Amino acid sequence: MKIVPQYWIAFLIAMICSLLLMNSCFAEVQAQPDFKTSSTEESIKDFIQTWDGDKATRYIAAFQDLNTDGIPEAIVYLTGSKWCGSGGCTTLILTQGKSSWKIVTKITISRPPIRVLSNTSHGWHNISIWVQGGSIKTGYDAELIFNGKTYPKNPTVPPARQVKEQSTGEVVISLPNTGIK
Repeated sequence: MKIVPQYWIAFLIAMICSLLLMNSCFAEVQAQPDFKTSSTEESIKDFIQTWDGDKATRYIAAFQDLNTDGIPEAIVYLTGSKWCGSGGCTTLILTQGKSSWKIVTKITISRPPIRVLSNTSHGWHNISIWVQGGSIKTGYDAELIFNGKTYPKNPTVPPARQVKEQSTGEVVISLPNTGIK
């Protein structure tokens, strides 16, 4: 049997104590809820249920500051037979009002991935969505450019435009459709 020097034992005990201390601190940080995120998500749920009148409507929501005012807008991808057809589903762009959300744009026939692009127009980030299905056999990214009031409602006709190269930007809603609420 080999005898381990005492300094190694002390070193191991110190390392174990350090790891346990770090783990307990990490657990405390994780346990603290993010009130802003949960209240924002709850307010989207309330808005969708009130606007749609259907408590069972399913959706995926992403929050991004589209107009660089420091307040995140919501990109909401609605799913289900009421909101989807052979060409895709409906996507809402929402901005926070004084007491609730307001619809900036209701985009039809959209599919993930939905990206927020780095380029802007009229102070709002451009968005790209995937278009495929219905009469569109070969899918493509469509860039939606803010016109000062809204984004295009139909990504298959101008002013929306087909992006020839793959869109770059942050994917905010992707497939598979995990996270549907």
